[in-house]
Amino acid sequence: MARHRSEGSRGRRREKGPVRARFDAYLALTKPRVIELLLVSTLPVMFLASRGMPDWRVALATLIGGYLAAGSANTFNCVIDADIDEKMRRTRRRPLPRHTVAPRNALIFGIVIGVASALILGLGANWLSAGLAVAANLFYVFIYSLLLKRRTWQNTIWGGIAGCFPPLIGWTAVTGSVGWPPIVLFLLVFFWTPPHTWALGMRYREDYAAGGVPMLPVVREAPAVAVQILAYTVVTVLTSLVLWPVAQMNWLYPVVCVVAGAVFIWEAVQLLRRARAGLRDAQLKPMPLFHWSNTYLSLVFLAVAIDPLLP
Repeated sequence: MARHRSEGSRGRRREKGPVRARFDAYLALTKPRVIELLLVSTLPVMFLASRGMPDWRVALATLIGGYLAAGSANTFNCVIDADIDEKMRRTRRRPLPRHTVAPRNALIFGIVIGVASALILGLGANWLSAGLAVAANLFYVFIYSLLLKRRTWQNTIWGGIAGCFPPLIGWTAVTGSVGWPPIVLFLLVFFWTPPHTWALGMRYREDYAAGGVPMLPVVREAPAVAVQILAYTVVTVLTSLVLWPVAQMNWLYPVVCVVAGAVFIWEAVQLLRRARAGLRDAQLKPMPLFHWSNTYLSLVFLAVAIDPLLP
């Protein structure tokens, strides 16, 4: 009896009230875990642009505005891709497939936080940063979500441009202008996106096929995909090293790039070996590369933040 009462009380504690459930549903529309990586590539660049600690008020406005801008784009993407998300196991628990948020409400929510992001960035940083955030939002919605995603396997390559804007936004928030260092970091994220996304696509290949999304792992055999992943990984690591002379970095940044990049390339080589050995699906084990790609990007941008603080 006591055991049943205990289990019942735990069940009641797990139940969410209507306000909390609604909040969680709208928060899920913004895809917080995706935005984490965007913020990782924003704040460190502000340290680099400042050559030290950035103004905390500008940094806070940039992070909040950047989160809302990316959240707005992700919300629109949820509305556009609701039919795809309903077919894929990985995404069917999102708010629209579960009908916890109506499409019209989600659309209004996306517009509201999109406008709020532009105002926060414009008033808290500058209007150049706000304009870049709006451009990234529009690119993600109209070019990637509406034009590319369902039509070509290159959706990841060109659609990933929207995720490359945070370094530019972080830099312009501090300096008010665009420079070569954020352009190098823009390219770094551009080349990093395909191997990161294709590794996930290999893991959920059947999901993407069921949703009608022509990801590269859906339309090409595993060895061909692994070759592309390795090629983009090598270019990513080489691009990261370009920042060393361009931004006159100290010793920490190149050391981190070389060590973290070596592991990244090694993971890509191992994936290629497994693919050429004829392994498929779960046996390919693409997720170690996917997880390390997240770690790699975080380490590189952490070095971007810390390196200017060194003597």
